Parts: sequence; C-alpha cells; structure tokens
Amino acid sequence: IKEVVQYCINQGLFVIVNIHWDGGWLENNITTTAQAAVNAKQKAFWQQIATELRGFDEHLLFASANEPAAVSVAGTDSAEVAAEHMAVLLSYHQTFVDAVRATGGRNAYRVLVVQGPNTNIDLTNSLMRSLPSDPAPVRMMVEVHYYEPWNYVGMTVDETWGNQAFYWGAGFLSTSDPAHNAMWGEEAYMESKFDLVRDQFVQHGIPVLIGEFATPRRTGQLSGAALELHLAGRAYFHEYVVRSALAHGLIPIYWDSGFLGDFGSGIFDRPNLRVGDMQTLQALMAGKQ
Repeated sequence: IKEVVQYCINQGLFVIVNIHWDGGWLENNITTTAQAAVNAKQKAFWQQIATELRGFDEHLLFASANEPAAVSVAGTDSAEVAAEHMAVLLSYHQTFVDAVRATGGRNAYRVLVVQGPNTNIDLTNSLMRSLPSDPAPVRMMVEVHYYEPWNYVGMTVDETWGNQAFYWGAGFLSTSDPAHNAMWGEEAYMESKFDLVRDQFVQHGIPVLIGEFATPRRTGQLSGAALELHLAGRAYFHEYVVRSALAHGLIPIYWDSGFLGDFGSGIFDRPNLRVGDMQTLQALMAGKQ
C-alpha cells in the first residue's frame, strides 16, 4: 500500500486510504452490542496504518470507513434506533480521529474523512447533526455516495414493483421502450440532493466528497440503437453528476469497478495499460468545463 501511495504522489495525485469493506467487520456492526469490539479493532488498525504512512504530505488523506450500514435505508428503524446507531457510528469515527492524531508528525494535521450513515445523502442530512471532535481545526471532510435512482444504477432484472431503467435524462429517454425509462431521480432530483449536502456542510466550511458514483453499461441487455441511446444517456448522467457536484462545492469521485464488460463501470483496462471506455472518461472531463 505504501508503495502504491508513493506511485500516486509521484504523479501529483491525491490519495485516500480507507479500510474498504474487509468483510464488513465495521460496516455491518454499527450496534451497541458490537461497539466495544469494533472500536478496539478500529483503534488498532489506524494506529498501525497511520504510523506506517505518517511521512506522506497533504496529498494523502485517511478515511474512517466505507459504507457504514448504520440505518435501514428502507426506513424500518425507529427514530430511537436510528439515533442510537448514529451515535455508535460517531464513536467509530471518533476512535479513528483519535488514533490517527495520536501518531503525531504530519498525522497531527492530515485531512481526515468521515462517512455519513450508509453514505446516503438523506440519512446523513437527517441523522449526522454533529462530527467527531478534532484537535486539528478545519481538517475534516464528510463523505457521501450517489447511487440514485437505484433502478438505473443497480437493478439487474425487472421486478413486480418496478422495472430497471436503461435510459436517463432530458433528451435521452426512449420512445420505443418507455417501460425502461427512468421514472424518477433525474436532473432536478440530483440537484435537490446536492443542495442538501451543500447546505448542511459546505456552507459551514466542511468539505464534502461524493466518494462514489457510477452507473453500469447494459451491453448484455441492449443492442443497436437502444444500446447507443443508453450509452449516450449514461455519458450524460456522469457528466451531469460532475458538473452539478462541482457547482455545489462538492468533490465527485467516479467508481471505477475495474470491470469493462456488461454491467461494469470500469474505464481503465489495467492489464493492457489503456483506456477501455473513452466515452465515459470524456464525459467526466466534460463535466469539469
């Protein structure tokens, strides 16, 4: 890991290191029952990681978690349970901050990233009303992810409650296959979600990462003109996320799945050292204009 971080910094890149999933020992255990054990493990991990990487400059950031499943996205948790689990998650973040800062050196002022519950914008807006305490002023960022609408970014089969969406956005909906158009979650919806994050954090001096966003290619389900329309709308979606996020003061980070095939979101063909999806790369770069 240290070697890869150095590769990136040699090229002037910024790097975020987190414990990504790792079997879900933190992500799936945001409970009072697991709290003591998880905090002990969180402390031990970050003492070692932060000590090993202490010498890197501000191009290296540390992030407390990945997608901590603190609250039921389906809304089945009571308000009391949701608040309790949010408090547990904040304790994990506090342990992370304390462990990193205690290692000293550049870690005493390194930028640290903490995740909202489920990295879901709505849940973060309603539940994450405070952040961990940090002896280093203005050195903390918040992370959320953007995978909406799920019909478009995650569904792989049509269900009785709704269909997959292959087509998204103004000018990119299908007239021949309207059953698979996005029925919600288009441009105005995205703007409203990014408004929430900006108003809650950015306007109060707390930077925010859209730490993951992507929608997959449907090359195995579509062909011909339908596939072309899907891919064009997909490029537009990615461009729109980047442009809207930046306009809201947010930092968007694309989720490259490493997979270039059907239902993949990979851009880079790493084994062959080439760009495997130039359309998506160009769309992301166009969003910066």
